[in-house]
Amino acid sequence: MARWLAAILACVALPLAAAPGLPSARDLAADAGRLGRDGRVLVVLYSQADCTWCDAARRYLVPMANDDHWRRRAGFRQVDLDADTALADFAGRPGTHREFARRQGIRLAPTVAIYDARGVQRGDRIVGMRTPDFYGQYLEQAIESAHETAQLKH
Repeated sequence: MARWLAAILACVALPLAAAPGLPSARDLAADAGRLGRDGRVLVVLYSQADCTWCDAARRYLVPMANDDHWRRRAGFRQVDLDADTALADFAGRPGTHREFARRQGIRLAPTVAIYDARGVQRGDRIVGMRTPDFYGQYLEQAIESAHETAQLKH
């Protein structure tokens, strides 16, 4: 009986475990500038609390953020649509995550946008999970394309 109870509790706890996070954005101007000097781009995940699709997106993005191949191409940050966490935007203006997301026109989570050193969005946003089976490929193609563009301007 104790084994069954332990197995049931383990199954219940599994979905409750959140995907590990990306670094929270604090100063986008500094991040983008630093990355841009190296010819890299800034990948921003727009997320919100209690969003299972956001957790799924992080399951792709966190390993990329920790992989040398992708770290040579991009930096990764998270902006929370529903948080009043302090944030300096690409112009260095102070505000919050919520305000910045609103100014960027982000309405759905997860959304991934890729920016160059000047804070200019490169390529189309990836909104939602589209087709989960191909989500990783969408991310890889978007990052590679933005990185190549940044290299041409570097």
